Amino acid sequence: MKHTFGQLQAAPTLLHMTKKPNLLFDFGGVIINIDYQRTLDEMRRFSPAGSTIAFNQQAQAELFDQLETGRLTSEAFREGLRTGYQLTATDDELDAAWNAMLLDVPAERLALIAELREQGHETALLSNTNHMHIGVINQQLKEQYGFAHGIADALDRVFYSQEVGLRKPGEEIFRHVLREMNWKAEETLFIEDSIQHIETARRLGIQTLFLAPPLTLTDALPDAIRAFSPTSA
Repeated sequence: MKHTFGQLQAAPTLLHMTKKPNLLFDFGGVIINIDYQRTLDEMRRFSPAGSTIAFNQQAQAELFDQLETGRLTSEAFREGLRTGYQLTATDDELDAAWNAMLLDVPAERLALIAELREQGHETALLSNTNHMHIGVINQQLKEQYGFAHGIADALDRVFYSQEVGLRKPGEEIFRHVLREMNWKAEETLFIEDSIQHIETARRLGIQTLFLAPPLTLTDALPDAIRAFSPTSA
């Protein structure tokens, strides 16, 4: 589905390519801006003991893994936070704290993805996420950009960890995406901001773009596509 973005700034013009790589996007830190510390700070406010929440970009506790692989309901997740970290908060307070990390989705990133699709690149999203976060993000995208189905309207296909039952950095979720999309690893470019996920993709022969701060999608992706070599694994 093609979308227009009103007064959005035009995305960078890309050079003509003989072979257009498949583009596999991470979500948080790549398409949507996130700030893990905001959630940690909000949750700590509800801990009389000042508990440290075992959740960050590099690693997380089993409670969060279970949520992201669809093995926990929202109710069970909230109870796990309360009992595991001695948090005293209502359901609404916990939900607000959990969602505090979610920031904005810059329009220029969506415009760039739309341009790349028009140029013939196949696109997909591979995200470690959960039903609580994705519901909030997709509602934001509906309100701001008119996306009836959230981020799925901006790409050819989306793969959420909570629906697949697997999560990065495990190899199997990458293999799942390649099978489902009928993509070859060496013809695919994975765009990600977590190095542990980049390392898995590289082991599988997928080419990568590591968006280490302060790089952004619009800064780095056009050059990465120009430099892409489909014959290297």
